[in-house]
Formats: sequence, structure tokens, C-alpha cells
Amino acid sequence: MKLGIKEIQEIIPHRHPFLLIDCIEELEPGVRAVGYKALTYNEPQFAGHFPQEPVMPGVLMVEALAQVGAVAILSVEENRGKTAYFAAINNAKFKQKAVPGNRLKLECEIIRQKGPMGVGKAVATNEDGKIVVSAELTFMIG
Repeated sequence: MKLGIKEIQEIIPHRHPFLLIDCIEELEPGVRAVGYKALTYNEPQFAGHFPQEPVMPGVLMVEALAQVGAVAILSVEENRGKTAYFAAINNAKFKQKAVPGNRLKLECEIIRQKGPMGVGKAVATNEDGKIVVSAELTFMIG
């Protein structure tokens, strides 16, 4: 199942400039999602991070992964219209820089869920398949 911006916005509450995913290419509601984010030089964070060498902030990459995970978990019928909040970020590892021109592949698999709490295993890779960031994201559905 492929989703564009409009379909994503029907599932998660994020909007420009904080909607950090461009599309969802694969979706298994409640199980996993795969999305993409194309990094362009015109994005506001690159003006100050860093002026001479634009680099995507790590926290924004983790947020983009969380948004993909939120699409997976909030696309389940009983979660429609709800919000997924961060409860924890564990084992975050930053392996490569993400810079304008990159297209990040964002994958999140829901590995545990009990009631409104759950954990997603998240990985972002660049075009050559190298891991940029990985983390376990704990969420609470509210």
C-alpha cells in the first residue's frame, strides 16, 4: 500500500514544516511501514546546521523514523484519529551523515505492543543501503 502526503496527513497529525516523510511505499497496519524523505537544501534546518556543511540533525532523523512508525500504528482502525507520543528512545546509533541530495529510506517495525504502549525497531538508510541511524522507539498512543 502506497501513501502520498494527503493520505499520510489523514493518519498522523504532523504538518509542514514538521512533517518529515514524503511518502510511504510499504504499509502493513500495526506491523511495519517503509517511507522516504528526500533531503533538499532549502529545508530550514540546513540554514543553521551547519551553514558551511549542511547536515540533517540526528533528532530530526529519529523524528522522521518515529513518524513512519506512527503511520504503521495509527493506520490500525482502532487507533485512527489518535496520536502516538514518544515514551523513550533507546540504543540510538548515528552511523553516517545525511545531507541535502540524500533520499533516506525510513523503516519501522512494531516489535512489541501491550495496550497503548509499544516499541518500534527503526532504521534509516541512504541510497547505497548504508545505515544512517538506528534506534528502538517506545511510543504511547494517546
